[in-house]
Amino acid sequence: MAKTPSGKNTSGRGQRELKVKVKSARGRKLSSTRWLQRQLNDPYVKRAQAEGYRGRAAYKIMELDDKYRFLVPGARVVDLGAAPGGWCQVAVKRCNVLGERSGKAQGTILGIDLQEMEPIAGCELHVLDFMEDDADQKVKELLGGRADVVMSDMAAASSGHKQTDHLRIIALCEAAAYFAFDVLDPGGTFVAKVLAGGAEGELQKLLKQRFTKVANIKPPASRSDSSEKFVVATGFKGED
Repeated sequence: MAKTPSGKNTSGRGQRELKVKVKSARGRKLSSTRWLQRQLNDPYVKRAQAEGYRGRAAYKIMELDDKYRFLVPGARVVDLGAAPGGWCQVAVKRCNVLGERSGKAQGTILGIDLQEMEPIAGCELHVLDFMEDDADQKVKELLGGRADVVMSDMAAASSGHKQTDHLRIIALCEAAAYFAFDVLDPGGTFVAKVLAGGAEGELQKLLKQRFTKVANIKPPASRSDSSEKFVVATGFKGED
């Protein structure tokens, strides 16, 4: 029988995985200790470490794509606010950028962020502010045309005030949506993180005018105590 270091039996029915406990340290806030303990015990964090992804967020885009199928071989994808790069890693595999799936088209993945990132095989990474006036033209030049997918896992820096943070991320998502309007091919897909909070009505209205279908989903990899959700807008109607 398997036993813990204390000698207690852990085998049989009712066995539970041991959890890591983090002791409070001088100078560390209680909230930081709780966050660290949650990270150390998060199965998605452990899975990401084991499978070589740069963060648990990789599984969010996997679960969204499993449902809506927008990361297809040959797709041209723009990842806004790409750091640390987990979404790009998933897109490289699913869009067959490295040609690992014989007979399938090879896609193009472009990750842009305000900060430099460690290289990702098969992905073009650029330091660029997508809100710059000519950012859409630069992106289309780098892609060699328009994009099939624009995705964003961006979040504004937390202020500690829930309503303020909600308004900030909605504004950021709207800016990403307008960028998508400028670079997407007709039929394209826009995926972005938002926070539930009551101010996303205008964003939903905007997206429904420009896409044939708009869905809101909270993937299993998104923590249950988080207010985040994702909007997936498919079937871009093209320019007005």
